Order: sequence, then structure tokens, then C-alpha cells
Amino acid sequence: MRSNIEIVGQASTGQQAVELAHILRPDVILMDIQMPGLTGIEATRQIRALLPEVQVLIFSGFDDEEYIRSALKVGASGFMLKTSSADQIAKAVEQIYEGNLAISTTTGPGYNLSSVVDNRRTGGGALDDDVDYELTDRELEVLRLLALGLTNRSIAKTLSISDRTVQAHLTHIFAKMRVISRLDAVLKGIRSGMLPNVNNAQEQYHRDDDARGG
Repeated sequence: MRSNIEIVGQASTGQQAVELAHILRPDVILMDIQMPGLTGIEATRQIRALLPEVQVLIFSGFDDEEYIRSALKVGASGFMLKTSSADQIAKAVEQIYEGNLAISTTTGPGYNLSSVVDNRRTGGGALDDDVDYELTDRELEVLRLLALGLTNRSIAKTLSISDRTVQAHLTHIFAKMRVISRLDAVLKGIRSGMLPNVNNAQEQYHRDDDARGG
């Protein structure tokens, strides 16, 4: 690993990974998809639900698109093969730390993530706007503020969280909703009913903002 990456703990089971995450609060967790007892997917779901600021990088021995979908759906920030080099892993950790997705498969670094997160690019048919995207309460708050046209910095200030945490939330919102842009996320949110009366909400926000003196 690079000198700017420090290993602070190691778990041998999924349950232990969850427990250590609460104790150590690491920036990034490298999670094996196949863990004894609690699976890596379920462990990731629990960690991300309670510690959204902690990013998770899933490891797998299989280059399977469904595994990638499952990893992203529960809030993982990346998916790497166990055959990845130490340098590739370090780069992925750095990407995730910066709030970006990191995907590495046998197709190489040019792997088209949009084929996983947006089936419109591959002839997947009609948009699935009636599905439950399983956004957390915080992710839904971020999406609603995004629909009001707020910048990442403004969202961070409104929710009293860091800019990096906002970016991490957006990364997972995009993955869960299978979109690749802020506009697509908002449009899907409106069509699915998650963002009702956006215009009225925007007017209310500006009134409240004026009341606060800008």
C-alpha cells in the first residue's frame, strides 16, 4: 500500500467487520464479498446504513455483473477483483476516498459502468420509475436538495455534513437509481413520486432562505 494509506484493522467475519467499523470508523473498508456468517454484501448494507461516511470497496473472485449490481445497491463505492494488483487497489481506495466510484473487472480500466447503472444504454427497455430505489433517509434528503438546485457545498451546509459526505451520498444515489447525472436523478425522482411538488418546495426554500437573511 502507499504511504498515505494506513491499515487500521482487520476482520475475519462479516459480523466482525460491522463491529470494527463502529469502533474504528475508517475512511474506506475493503470487504470480501464472501465472508463467513454474515456475507460481505449484508455487512456492507449494515455499515452503510449506520455509517454513511464510511466507504466500502467490495472484493470478489468472480467478474459478474450481478455481483456489481448487488454491491452498488447496498451502498458499496466500488468493486474489485481479487486478482487486482496492489497499485490498482491503492488507486481504488484513493478514488473512493474522494467520493468517486471505483470499478475494476477483466474488461480493464475502460469498463463501462453505465452498462451497469443505466440500462437505457444497453436497450434495457422502459425506465423502471416505479421501483423502490431503497434510498436511505439521508440520501432522500440529499436528492430533494439536489432537486432544488443546491450545490454540493450548499447541501453540506444545509445538512451540517462535509462536502465529501455529500459527494459520497450522490455517488450511491446515482448507483441505486441507475443514472449517471444529477439531472437524470432528479427526473427519475419526480417520475417515481419521490420528489412531489418540487416547484413549490423550491419556492418555500427561497422564502425560508430570505427569512434567514440570504
